[in-house]
Parts: sequence; structure tokens; C-alpha cells
Amino acid sequence: MLIAFSGGVDSTFLLKVASTVLPGEKIIAVTADSETYPGKELLSAKETARSFGVRHKIIKTFEMRDKRFTRNPVNRCYFCKKELFAKLAVLARSLKLDFVADASNASDKQDFRPGNKAKDELKIRSPLQEAGISKKEIRSLSKKLGLLNWDKPAAACLASRVPYGTKITGALLARIDEAEGVLGRFGFKQARVRHYNGLCRIEVRKEDIPGLLRRRDLIVERFKKLGYNYVTVDLEGYRTGSLNEVIRK
Repeated sequence: MLIAFSGGVDSTFLLKVASTVLPGEKIIAVTADSETYPGKELLSAKETARSFGVRHKIIKTFEMRDKRFTRNPVNRCYFCKKELFAKLAVLARSLKLDFVADASNASDKQDFRPGNKAKDELKIRSPLQEAGISKKEIRSLSKKLGLLNWDKPAAACLASRVPYGTKITGALLARIDEAEGVLGRFGFKQARVRHYNGLCRIEVRKEDIPGLLRRRDLIVERFKKLGYNYVTVDLEGYRTGSLNEVIRK
């Protein structure tokens, strides 16, 4: 099995279980290096794979060269996943591995995920989802297994911070990554910076909003240096895929 390995909670759990079931020569973790992923996630993935003693390969993906992706349509995720999974499928065949797997779980079915079409087209398997295991259960099982990242905040492609129809550029993704880095350095583990040209909408957990407001002067100062004219806070707090709420409506 070839596992699409991001280094997040789900793929770490999947890789750990797979590494206890399959011999070393029958499993490889592969991580994509792209402008669309936060830089710190690549380092985390390398460290985790090394700690498990499994083969780990870094590949480059080039979804940013695809205008169908950078135009940022509602099905943007499809083009990104097609680029990734197509490369993984070719690599798996060259290594004589039977399956390519991702770490989608049962809870992911509740969100809008056009990338699933690419997954179906390329026959990518999702063992956690097929087993009906939820995100909550994965965290619980990861804790029991002693995995250090069992409570790691959810991460996602940086393009998910950009409203559909707004063109995606490398400079824009870098700005968002830096803005979220600012929040991380202030101690906000789960944070999103949703981008609206000169305005941004910050999402943190509801219980963290008072702490965010106490630091508002410093945060506003840092964000304005990054080019944001207006810095706002979403009073609903962090939730997965909040930009998809427009589609649902």
C-alpha cells in the first residue's frame, strides 16, 4: 500500500496501523510538497514517518500550473486531488504496490468534497472511511496508541481560505500562511485566516475568542503589515469548510 501522508492526525493513525500490519517493503508513505500546503506540515510529516521507521518519499505537485485550479471554481479541489492522486497511482505501479490509500474518515462525508470524484476515478482507497471510523474515534484511538499528535489541530490546503472565484496565486497563499503563523505564535493552535482581498476573517475556537481580542492590537499591527486593511473576527468561531456555507445556501 502507498499512503498519501500529510502528517495530520488521520494519516498518522492510518500509517501507524498499516506499519504494524504490513511488512516494511509493502508500505510507503508519500507526502506532497506544494505551495498550497503550510510549510510546517512537511517538516512534521518527515519527522513522524522517520519515527515509525517506514519508507517516506516527498513528491512535487504542480496544481498551481493548472488554470482550472487557480481560477478557483467551486470544484477547485477536484483538480488538486487529480494532480496528487494521478502521481501517486503512477508511483504505486512503479513500486509494484497494489493500492493507493488516503486518510479520509467517516466524518468527512458531512462536508462538500469535490476531490472525491478524482479519488473515485483513480480508484484510491480510504480504509478509515470504509471502516466507518469517525474523526473523534481516530483521535481516541490515536491517544490509546500513544501517538503524539492525537490532538493536533486539523490542517487543510491553504486554498481553502480563499472564496470561490478569487484567483489563487503563490503570493496570496504565502500571505495566508504567514498570517496563520502569526496566530500560531500567539498560541492559537486552531486558527484560520479567510481571505477577502484587503479584508480577512479570523476563525479561532470559540473559547479562544476572548484571548484573541485581548491581543487584537498586536494582531492588527502584524496583519496590516501583511497587506490587510481590515482585520475581522468571526464570532461563530472555527469550523471546517466555512467557505462552503455559501454553496449550501
